Amino acid sequence: MSDPNNPNIEKRTTPQWALYQRENFWKANEGQTPPFNTDPTKLEEEAQRKLSQGGWYYASSNAGQSTTHLANRQAFYRHRLIPNQLVDTNLRDTSTTIFGHRVSAPIGFAPIGINAIYHPTAERAVAKVAGELNLPYCLSTAGSTPIEAVGAANGPGNPRFYQLYMPHDDELTLSLLRRAWAAGFDALILTTDTWQLGWRHDDVANSNYAFYRGIGADLGLTDPVFRRRCQEAGIDPDNDPVAASTKWIDSVWHGRAWSWEKIPWLMARWREISGGRPFVIKGIQSVADARKCVEYGVDGIVVSNHAGRQVDGAIASLDALENIVDAVGDRIYVMFDSGVRGASDVAKALALGARFVFVGRLWVWGLSIMGEEGVRHVMKSLLADFDILMAVAGFNRVEDFDRSALESYPKSYTLIPDRVL
Repeated sequence: MSDPNNPNIEKRTTPQWALYQRENFWKANEGQTPPFNTDPTKLEEEAQRKLSQGGWYYASSNAGQSTTHLANRQAFYRHRLIPNQLVDTNLRDTSTTIFGHRVSAPIGFAPIGINAIYHPTAERAVAKVAGELNLPYCLSTAGSTPIEAVGAANGPGNPRFYQLYMPHDDELTLSLLRRAWAAGFDALILTTDTWQLGWRHDDVANSNYAFYRGIGADLGLTDPVFRRRCQEAGIDPDNDPVAASTKWIDSVWHGRAWSWEKIPWLMARWREISGGRPFVIKGIQSVADARKCVEYGVDGIVVSNHAGRQVDGAIASLDALENIVDAVGDRIYVMFDSGVRGASDVAKALALGARFVFVGRLWVWGLSIMGEEGVRHVMKSLLADFDILMAVAGFNRVEDFDRSALESYPKSYTLIPDRVL
């Protein structure tokens, strides 16, 4: 266990996250128990017990037969970490830099919408924990809390980014960007794989769509431009939340695709509003698209397949990462998400060339189980896991994770169970 009196702790440049392990082991001495088990399988099972059927389906559903989700997890299995022994890791540093922010670890909160269906505290609770832990928080355009309230909950000076689903209404887009910038969100992340929701069987079979029930559209319903659009359509957003929420989400996931031609306009507008802060595209899976991002002057990309929720039968995001880093990793800031379930997954993505890793479903399960404290427990556990992995596997800095840290096997995705974490 981590000794709280270890003199190296005071010399470290980042917290001794590993002490959270000791804290949980000690609880029995005080007649307490840890909040819940953070093993991903048991975490998901507990979240299912806590959530309504609709909340569970929306959080857990994947596109089609879940084969992209399956491939995401299997791709991690073919890469194995190679530990190093007798390395002095007493002063290891888990921190890294992202877009000018020095953060606690190369781990961020991926953007996930309608948090209100998971817990009443919704995005506020998640943003608050992210601020406490000095980890980047990404707010989704499909969020169920006003931008300004989320920024306030995250706290002054903390790294927070705004994830945009771009409406086919330029005035509304600009209003969202201005609100985000004013609320302290200083990087823009455009998600490009969700012009329309993927076909998710459970959601469709149960008419499971909170927005069409008037739930979860607070981010949009508090926008002055959108409220004017409602008035122009004869909708009173205060007294007819179903019509207003439906109009909002139909403006965001609208079934109409954008093309590369729109990117220069959006980048220019964001840079004007923010004074030149970073512009990122999320959803990149092909080398060709990654090269396009470099060509267009995009500041960063998130290699992501939306955790398998959008395109069934697609390439594993980790495989896409490997291809993309080989092609453009020295010319653009490459980030990763999709399928991360623990510290070793973070380490493998870093070793394959990602400079930063986002997690989503882990903290959603924590939010579902115990609100703010659930998010805190999941993310502190992940930080402790990462800190301990660095200690026992012989890594002192995030930059130490490179291809030499892996033994990688050929792609061979033959196991096809109904579900796999």
